[in-house]
Amino acid sequence: MKRLVMFAAALALAAPVYAQNVATVNGKPITKANVDEFVKLLATQGASDSPQLREQVKEELINRQVMVQAAEAAGLVKDPTITVELELARQGILVRALMADYLKKNPITDAKIQAEYDKLKKAEDGKFEYEVRHILVEDEKTANDMQAKLKAKSAKFEDLAKSSKDTGSAEKGGNLGWASDSNYVEPFAKAVAATPKGQLSEKPVQSQFGWHVIEVLDKRPVEFPPLEQVRKELEQMMREQTLAAYQADLRSKAKVQ
Repeated sequence: MKRLVMFAAALALAAPVYAQNVATVNGKPITKANVDEFVKLLATQGASDSPQLREQVKEELINRQVMVQAAEAAGLVKDPTITVELELARQGILVRALMADYLKKNPITDAKIQAEYDKLKKAEDGKFEYEVRHILVEDEKTANDMQAKLKAKSAKFEDLAKSSKDTGSAEKGGNLGWASDSNYVEPFAKAVAATPKGQLSEKPVQSQFGWHVIEVLDKRPVEFPPLEQVRKELEQMMREQTLAAYQADLRSKAKVQ
């Protein structure tokens, strides 16, 4: 009787441990914890925890274990190329985990997003965007000749623009649409900013692309988009900046010989 009680007690203690295994593959256990972690990972990707998902995960883990055991039996773990790939995969996982952990401890809060938005918006105060058209030609003489014809009103801008090297804008009469002057290369940008609305630039401008005959059609203050319109992009930019700064800090403290 005493031996039977002890045996029953041993079974009671062993049962919870055994219950943690959802399957075994050639003696190798697949635990409930393995399934839980896999389901948790899938949940971060939008999946919903359910008995069906857990059954699918269990089958996937079994299949993987079968294939891994076959690879090990074939001696593939000793292949130098595979060893390198495994190490790179391990490093990649650790790096991603490190970055995620850092962001968790240093979150991009609503207050930080608002502060960054306000800073960027303030930087745009007093700036303008321009509707510009241009004609791009190879040499200064051709540009000057076109400029003279336009000033004398003996030719139309859109007609001359048909011969522009910038074929994209040539189809639109040379029109580049609306943009801030900062969107253009420096000589072009300076000419645009210095030219009154509705006028040609003082003279053609040379850039690395050739010679430009420039006309500023219109000018208006830059309208900064509302925060909710750019929140996702701003938050992503701040995440990247935060992680880049963290990586740079770690590198600066590392002893690299």
